[in-house]
Amino acid sequence: MNALITSLREQLNHDADQSGQAGLLRFITAGSVDDGKSTLIGRLLFDSKGIFADQLAAVSRSKHKRTVGDTIDLSLLTDGLEAEREQGITIDVAYRYFATPKRKFIIADTPGHEQYTRNMVTGASTADAVIILVDVSKVKLGDDGSVELLVQTKRHSTIAKLLQIEHVIVAVNKMDLVNYDRTVYDRIVAEYTKFADTLGLKDITAIPLSALAGDNVVERGDNMTWYEGPTLIELLEGLSVYDETHAAPFRFPVQLVARHNGHEANDFRGYMGRIESGKVAVGDKLVVQPSGHSATVKEIVTFDGPLQQAVAGQSVTITLNEHVDISRGDVLAPAEQPATLLKQVKADVCWMSDEPLDVRRKYWIKHGTRQTMAKVKAIDSVLDVNTQTRRAVDNPAEGLTLNDIAQIELTVQQPLAADAYDAIRATGAFILIDEVTHQTVAAGMIRIDA
Repeated sequence: MNALITSLREQLNHDADQSGQAGLLRFITAGSVDDGKSTLIGRLLFDSKGIFADQLAAVSRSKHKRTVGDTIDLSLLTDGLEAEREQGITIDVAYRYFATPKRKFIIADTPGHEQYTRNMVTGASTADAVIILVDVSKVKLGDDGSVELLVQTKRHSTIAKLLQIEHVIVAVNKMDLVNYDRTVYDRIVAEYTKFADTLGLKDITAIPLSALAGDNVVERGDNMTWYEGPTLIELLEGLSVYDETHAAPFRFPVQLVARHNGHEANDFRGYMGRIESGKVAVGDKLVVQPSGHSATVKEIVTFDGPLQQAVAGQSVTITLNEHVDISRGDVLAPAEQPATLLKQVKADVCWMSDEPLDVRRKYWIKHGTRQTMAKVKAIDSVLDVNTQTRRAVDNPAEGLTLNDIAQIELTVQQPLAADAYDAIRATGAFILIDEVTHQTVAAGMIRIDA
């Protein structure tokens, strides 16, 4: 799925460049159960004319109608699974694509239920922005001025920080349930801002809205004249997206070694993959990691013909002047800016399995195109998402349970050519896989001390 989304993203960015639009923006919605995430996306699609007539007719005929009178249940535009429609909750990540005259978008509608937080992590892993929905009817407002946010709101915000999502939009939803009271909105925003400060979130924008009524989503409406900021769609259209991968050092995880068909005299040997960061040109001096062999770029081959230079996001085949041993899982990097070789890995992980972490077991670690065995050496600390404090784990046998966020140390069987996640996402991220069930049990972000 991620490869398909990446390919689509490249095409949409190309189309946007040709039309003079701003670059493609990929964003997700996150929050707790029934905060209105699916309804908000449905409203965005409906009011921006991003759905077809037959889709609208199908939604109108749906038997799982959760609205009053003839009002269309817009959440059904993203809640496509039968179980989602029956229960009224989002279970899986739903991707939708739409465009305005100013920009193209990829939306990921992610689950709010605590049980499906792992699906939210999946949707957030490649997002440029996140919309954190806060349901005003669920926030506890004390008479003493206190405000208590939901745990899932804090958890999703923490994950957004860990995954280095650039923009955070706090959508205070269902303002119609509190008669569009500005005081309620201001109190919630003040509390979230205080929490965000403890997280270290930087680019935060708050907006009051009603996804059901459509206020401040695409149209402004007359119910919150006290709000003078942009509507949600205006805000999304104006967000800047900086692709740091082009400025980072060259990283090329080898996916496949390509040979000629066996009937040609020339001994063609090419290394196929996707450039995850930086750029490469014919004549560049590279190092093969982890072996350390040196090599020089002979040719950059594509389906459309050879290139003199290629950049992040392109899938190419690279040939070298030297005959060196290179296999799937190896990484090509500049000789002067190689990745860090790690046998001991420090990382932040989000535990995504119902089965607790067992430090006595081995897991597969999937890092780029390399897969090798790994063992959890230690659990350094577990994060409390409410207080943002970390507690030490004296007994590693306690393991981790579903949705725990922790700092751990891993020992890997084969060295990883890695970077800190903060520097290069692609070579700083990994997943852990249960060797018995083959289920993904954790998503990790590598931390390398400066």
